[in-house]
Amino acid sequence: MTKFSFFTRASRAFNGYPASSKLLLLCTLSLSGGGVVAYSESQADVSKTSVQVNEKDCKKKRVVVLGTGWAGISFLKDLDVSAYDVQVVSPRNYFAFTPLLPSVTCGTVEARSIVEPVRNMIKKRNGEIRFWEAECTKIDAANKKLLCRYTVENNLVGNVEFSLDYDYLVIAVGAQINTFNTPGVLENCHFLKEVEDAQKIRRSVIDCFEKAVLPGLTEEEGRINLHFVIVGGGPTGVEFAAELHDFVNEDLVNLYPSVKDLVKITVIQSGDHILNMFDERISCFAEKKFSRDGIDVQTGCRVISLSDKEITMKIKSTGEVCSVPHGLVVWSTGVETRPVVKDFMAQIGQANRRVLATDEWLRVKGREDVYALGDCATINQRKVMEDIAAIFKAADKDNSGSLTIKEFEDVIDDILLRYPQVEHYLKSKHLRSVTDLLKDPEGKDRDEVDIEGFKLALAHVDTQVKSLPATAQVAAQQGSYLSKCFNRKNQCEDNPEGPRRFKGSGRHQFRPFQYKHLGQFAPLGGEQAAAELPGDWVSMGQSTQWLWYSVYASKQVSWRTRVLVVSDWTRRFIFGRDSSRI
Repeated sequence: MTKFSFFTRASRAFNGYPASSKLLLLCTLSLSGGGVVAYSESQADVSKTSVQVNEKDCKKKRVVVLGTGWAGISFLKDLDVSAYDVQVVSPRNYFAFTPLLPSVTCGTVEARSIVEPVRNMIKKRNGEIRFWEAECTKIDAANKKLLCRYTVENNLVGNVEFSLDYDYLVIAVGAQINTFNTPGVLENCHFLKEVEDAQKIRRSVIDCFEKAVLPGLTEEEGRINLHFVIVGGGPTGVEFAAELHDFVNEDLVNLYPSVKDLVKITVIQSGDHILNMFDERISCFAEKKFSRDGIDVQTGCRVISLSDKEITMKIKSTGEVCSVPHGLVVWSTGVETRPVVKDFMAQIGQANRRVLATDEWLRVKGREDVYALGDCATINQRKVMEDIAAIFKAADKDNSGSLTIKEFEDVIDDILLRYPQVEHYLKSKHLRSVTDLLKDPEGKDRDEVDIEGFKLALAHVDTQVKSLPATAQVAAQQGSYLSKCFNRKNQCEDNPEGPRRFKGSGRHQFRPFQYKHLGQFAPLGGEQAAAELPGDWVSMGQSTQWLWYSVYASKQVSWRTRVLVVSDWTRRFIFGRDSSRI
């Protein structure tokens, strides 16, 4: 039996058991910048669907999804596509497991191991999802129409532009790199946002070493060529610096021994610490480890310009401006809104905002038929103090002008659902119950409280309102939440499941979206990692790195990518990383 026929038979046998993907349940924790698995090959096989739209499809509401990242794919994963006419528009025809992009830059993992074609995913759904590889160039909110363009340059015949109508629009286009209008960034920096970016960095790193060993170059020229600068001390920048350090010290020094002492890696961070969004213990651990590894961490520095030869930065503490020569610069400093979303924001009266605003149900403010997920949007959480009088009136059932503990307890559940910042405030103040807020200044229980006392009790709750981070974990949870809302639209119209409307009558149709933080990882190289896990648990060291391997393997998009990623890790342990420039 040939290898091909063996794997063909094995594949057929494996596909007959849709529950088999449950065998690999290594961990349910989330990951740094990671999140809920976007799609799984455990979906049951279905019969072939027709590419033609029948009469029944025409009666369905059309849902158009922009983007095939974490948010878009997570939405499609759980959506009941038999109830909608679903169309997907994206300039890339694959889903990429972005948390492993730093590993792609150094050959620890191959690019094709972390991507899954979109058409592989949608063919497994019980219903038709149509996919168009194109970029949405304009959202016509007034006419509920999208203008799209096929962006791949070729000489194929036919129009490259087309339009789509929609009943519901799900915007999940992500964001683009934020250069902060720094001169020279676009022309002279590498980014790490897409798979193509990681592949380009991998080739450039090899180019730097090949150039450094050419005959006729001085030692100083070799030192400049091998100076790698990472701008940004967040999770992506730190993980890339760690991957690059391992690549150099475990593989490249053996291939380029003549220049091994010339290599330098520098991380430039504008804040006081790297990984400042993590627990302080993790930030200190990372800085100490980088110091031991010889990675130069420059904190409190802001880059003001770049050229092809040097990077100019300003030291905040002294105001001194200095220039440093470089061989390669990777820019990893945050994201900003894409042009198509900015244009849409101008149409709907959000032009003065930095990012698209939605309500707690992920509906775009001012557009009931448009939803926005992931990095392209932010939830505009309603403040408690905006509704404080209405809450008091709804709780004061006997209209006595004062609120008893019993009356307050009757609305507590609705308050916690509608205003999650209340629960965050309780945790920050180490209070056991919401009713503890009604105690007097000396901490004694009160039988009742008037409107002024009620306002005073909740006056500081809104300080806990925070924007969600731009991570895959958030995007995946939002996509999953929205698909469940779409699946229950008809059911919840008659039987609303959300909290009561304090301003108005009845209840909200759905429960608001609530983000559940499942933790995050920070791989630091040398088989060491740090993790911030639920329950204020911080883990650091080699055991955490193996936990990272388990989580990232279990969160892969399909069994195919799981096998490929694990085999790449195994190959690296046995043979090292590949240094070919391909």
